Amino acid sequence: MEVKTASFEKLATPATTTVSGAEAVIKCLLEEGVETIYGYPGGAIMPVYDELYKYQKEIHHVLTRHEQGATHAAQGYARVTGKVGVAVATSGPGATNLVTGIADAQIDSTPLVCITGQVGSHLLGSDAFQETDIVGISTPITKWNYQITKAEEIPEIIARAFYIARSGRPGPVLIDITKDAQFASLEFSYKKCSGIRSYKPEPEISMPQLEKAAEAINSAKKPFIIFGQGVILGGAEQLLKQLVEKTDIPAAWTILGLSALSTDHPLNVGMVGMHGNYAPNMLTNECDVLIAIGMRFDDRVTGNLDKYAKQAKVIHLEIDPSEIDKNVKADIPVLGNVNKTLALLLDLVKEKEHKAWHQEFKDLYDIEFDKIIKNDLNAERGKIGMAEVIDEINTCSKGDAVIVSDVGQHQMVTCRYSKFNQTRSKVTSGGLGTMGFALPAAIGAKMGVPHREVVAVIGDGGYQMTIQELGTIFQTKVPVKIVILNNGFLGMVRQWQQLFFDKRYASTEMVNPDFVTIAKGYHIKANQVTERAQLADAVKEMMESKEAYFLEVKVEQEENVFPMVPTGAAVSEILLE
Repeated sequence: MEVKTASFEKLATPATTTVSGAEAVIKCLLEEGVETIYGYPGGAIMPVYDELYKYQKEIHHVLTRHEQGATHAAQGYARVTGKVGVAVATSGPGATNLVTGIADAQIDSTPLVCITGQVGSHLLGSDAFQETDIVGISTPITKWNYQITKAEEIPEIIARAFYIARSGRPGPVLIDITKDAQFASLEFSYKKCSGIRSYKPEPEISMPQLEKAAEAINSAKKPFIIFGQGVILGGAEQLLKQLVEKTDIPAAWTILGLSALSTDHPLNVGMVGMHGNYAPNMLTNECDVLIAIGMRFDDRVTGNLDKYAKQAKVIHLEIDPSEIDKNVKADIPVLGNVNKTLALLLDLVKEKEHKAWHQEFKDLYDIEFDKIIKNDLNAERGKIGMAEVIDEINTCSKGDAVIVSDVGQHQMVTCRYSKFNQTRSKVTSGGLGTMGFALPAAIGAKMGVPHREVVAVIGDGGYQMTIQELGTIFQTKVPVKIVILNNGFLGMVRQWQQLFFDKRYASTEMVNPDFVTIAKGYHIKANQVTERAQLADAVKEMMESKEAYFLEVKVEQEENVFPMVPTGAAVSEILLE
């Protein structure tokens, strides 16, 4: 069945008209072009839901089964579309249930507007029923938040919320609206926000810094690019491709940068970080110029900072000044939206070749292939390996699917082995590492790009954290594909316990339910694979299904993910076994 999405028809709004605060909220969303929102009703937000009932043709509201699911679904929608995701909840526990998704969106730079109901303004601070100070709680994890206590504030504040969420380095914004402000009347008019005096979303670009960067790149013998999600958020994918092709510089990605450059591009050398590829990790500490583009030098990327790229001149292209020198000292910081700075840099760099440098990457790739990759994909070993499942999905998708992963071993395997031809194809929880992210995020992603296949790849542990969102799939008929890689463990923690805690598997073994029966209980087609001979046909059947489909694959229980950079080690001290 096709995904149910709203057809956006902008309402003719007079210059001013008298409406309730609750209706003003809906009108503001329409003015911002919002078509789909995710949420869960309750007492303090009921006036907004009552008005939403009248606008069902204009806005598609998706009833998730938990408010956390609403934020993750909104994240998935935002990540694949580039639009602002919207989540709505009531006060108290409804609002606090949004917190994990908001924190996830903050660290992964995902534009969200979260709207919460609140008790009446005369009850604020009285510990009224379902009163929680969500503004105080969310202050450290939002780009901006605000509590509305008067109806006439609604248009201006919501306009600001959308502007702040989507501009500069994107992020989540929370608007808390008291119940009396929702009931009160105002003369409604709307003006989109185009600027705030105290807020400069994009820093000024320095041409001298760009010229220094170009000079360093042009004179480099062993230049190396690491690109992150900033390339995707800035819409700079084609500029990145042109830069690497003009300069012949090998380029590696962070997990959130994955899909900004097609995985089969000859200059794409793989993933950096704790479970990244051998060559880019090793050669980070061999390059003479390191060009970081739209990435923040996360600890999972750098390993031991005291031993990270000390030999290299570091060029850092970044929109957020707070990220400059935060973890890695930049010799040449280049502030600005990478869409603009890359375009300028492209004109300054020279065409070059680095054949000997590329050979170093190829030689190290061959080592990784012989020691790890061929074994991960080996169809003759014992039980099914996680990478084999990803490889079968690649065969069916031909690199055109959106793959949403949760957090853990399967996440690293999915990032390492997925193939992508187009941008905004990999959605995962990066900085916060939120188990339970994938299932609701896949729902939002499929609604955002209904013309693309969306596959959620999840571990048996994370899946059970938001398994109730199968109810959302059942109700909306969204045809998302769900693959559970079931190893009966909290796999990533178990791997650490095996390697560093003498195999003391403390509280990591999972006693799981019958996942297939549960999926069928939600009227979702379901299948289970226990033997390798079943795998290819089962994945093909799932991918060809026009409806939602659940596939459980019983994989090797104690499989480990390598390469691996141990905690406290340098990236060049990466382990192959």
